[in-house]
Amino acid sequence: MRQPAAGNHRSSKAGEAHSVKFTVGWTITDADETAIAVLPADAWTSSLEPDGNATDQAQVAELTGLNQRVGNWIDGLRLIVRRTRPSTRHVRNLTDLEKRTGWRYAIVATNIRRIHGVAGSHQPQWLDVLHRSHAGVEDQVRTNKAMGLRNLPSKAWTVNRGWVLAANIAADLAACTRLLGLHDQPDLADAEPGTLRYRLLHLPAKLASHARRKILSIPDTWPWAEAFQLCWHRDCTNNG
Repeated sequence: MRQPAAGNHRSSKAGEAHSVKFTVGWTITDADETAIAVLPADAWTSSLEPDGNATDQAQVAELTGLNQRVGNWIDGLRLIVRRTRPSTRHVRNLTDLEKRTGWRYAIVATNIRRIHGVAGSHQPQWLDVLHRSHAGVEDQVRTNKAMGLRNLPSKAWTVNRGWVLAANIAADLAACTRLLGLHDQPDLADAEPGTLRYRLLHLPAKLASHARRKILSIPDTWPWAEAFQLCWHRDCTNNG
């Protein structure tokens, strides 16, 4: 069973109260696979990339009218199913349907029928893109856990509150460092915290004082010496 990322989206017409719109991962059961199996071939359409271009790597279809599970949930709930070719790491976890069809499936549940003023917002392809774009938030949660949120240090609320604040500040500083100083470095622009620590933060350098000046000596053999210097100068310039 799989549960993709979830997201909430607020929308309203001018002069009206806000309403809550959501997209959320839907755990696939036998009932869902039964509904997927009876989808006609022409129900599937090419998925879209965030820039609006179609891709042949994935397909999307509306599953709402075929799935009996919807009747047990809120009125107006829609199910959007997405299929992609499974990668090697997914092979062991494929269901019988996925093995038989050669596709891997994921379902998104949403109450979005149409968003006022947004063309195409009722289309399954548009809703699929909307949901997938929220995965960036889930990535940031994972990053923050790696910066200290995974394990709180104390049973005391006050101590943990300070810890959470410090961990979030560290995550923000790491994100700003990548954005401002490493945005054009292929192996560092999207580096995970562990990679950033090893390559830049745990720098094998010596800090010395001479003639009232601080001198940082970095070994020429360190593979990321140039990246560190570039990031340092950029951040100093942006903060100057």
